[in-house]
Amino acid sequence: MQVKIDPRAVRPRVEQLTDGIREWVSRHGASGERLPSIRRLSATHGVSRNMVIEAYERLVALGWIVSRPGSGFYVADGVVDEAERGARSGMADVSDEMWSLFQEEGDSLRLGCGWLPTAWRDDDAFGHALRQVTRRSSAGLFEYGTPLGLPELRALLQKRLRRLAIEVDANQLMMTGGGSQALDIIVRWLLRPGDTVLVESPGYYNLFGLLHLHRVNVVGVRRTEDGPDPEHLETLLERHSPKLFFCHSVLHNPTGTTLSPEVARRVLALAERHDLWIVEDDIYADFQAAPTPRLAALDGLRRVLYVGSFSKTLSCSLRVGFIAAPPALLKPLVDVKMLSNIATSPFAEQWVATLLRNGSYRRLTDRLCQRLSRRMITALELAHTGGWEPYAMPRGGMFLWARHPDVASSRELVASAGRRGIRLSPGDVFLPEAKESPWIRLNVAYVDDARARAFLGDPR
Repeated sequence: MQVKIDPRAVRPRVEQLTDGIREWVSRHGASGERLPSIRRLSATHGVSRNMVIEAYERLVALGWIVSRPGSGFYVADGVVDEAERGARSGMADVSDEMWSLFQEEGDSLRLGCGWLPTAWRDDDAFGHALRQVTRRSSAGLFEYGTPLGLPELRALLQKRLRRLAIEVDANQLMMTGGGSQALDIIVRWLLRPGDTVLVESPGYYNLFGLLHLHRVNVVGVRRTEDGPDPEHLETLLERHSPKLFFCHSVLHNPTGTTLSPEVARRVLALAERHDLWIVEDDIYADFQAAPTPRLAALDGLRRVLYVGSFSKTLSCSLRVGFIAAPPALLKPLVDVKMLSNIATSPFAEQWVATLLRNGSYRRLTDRLCQRLSRRMITALELAHTGGWEPYAMPRGGMFLWARHPDVASSRELVASAGRRGIRLSPGDVFLPEAKESPWIRLNVAYVDDARARAFLGDPR
């Protein structure tokens, strides 16, 4: 087995090794064939035994190979199935990207990440809320929560959603472990292997990986400055008869764009005509200074499931998200939640409820909106000076989707940034078809760093 590993590449060698083994298996491996021993692969490729072990374990987890204790590693049965291989390859692409993104690498600048700088958190307000929660109800913190989640928090959410013109009963709200678990619960209940779903292109790469994990056929709808392209959406609805459409209405990841009222109405009209369910992902809602129309508000939660989260604004560790759903769907979604995770964290939910109740959350999000607005202006100015082409002009939020006319591939930008101590993700991971792309996602919260300014001034 020959696997190409470039020691000078920005991409970690363990990922190169994992991909190389997977490619070899897909082209040459026969079911049940024994793979080289850990010692042999380590020696022939000049890598550590631990690196080989990690690569093999990743491929075991993805189903490409199997481990037989005392004997070694073997090509898994049925791994040559084309549909299965495509789904697992999509999972691996996403998990590899996330693995790289979340590894600690000294003082590197995460200019392409999807979260705010730690220094932007309000430690005093957070600490005060934590102390209040532990003093008030320490006994209940170590018990299971209720199936729907903390009643007080759901009542507070009901009031907050009313500000977005989303009228929902508190008993139509189910708390989840962040937005990612909310999406997973929806996918588990509504989709089956072989179903077709529509996603936005570009869009949220973790969603793509989740759908591949469930063996779902993923088709991309063009994302424009005003939201999903209605003409393209209509064509795909007629061609594929999909079960679901995942749409990101406000401050879209990665383009930063926001759904216009006109496009929202056209999307809902198409959903009605084609009997389509829509999952509205609105996890960046609280980064928007002035609310704009949501699909859930215009639809009245008839064929829209609405997903929100506090993970981006408050804590990616104490994960709190929620689903607002039509009454007929809520019970089966709760069943999936209980069977897959039993309950969400009463501690985290009481913490969020405390911040909402005492006004700390409102004050925090007001400051975050102002701060991000200033950084967005800075990012656009730097991009203009450096000759970048923004995909759109975002009205707030964290993300700027841009390309440089002198650089053909975003992977070249990733490599160039890596040499300067900057971490970015290639644009192709944000495309459901994973094709080569010149576009790249920039997190404007980090553009005040001197390394970011230098890179945006000259990325080559």
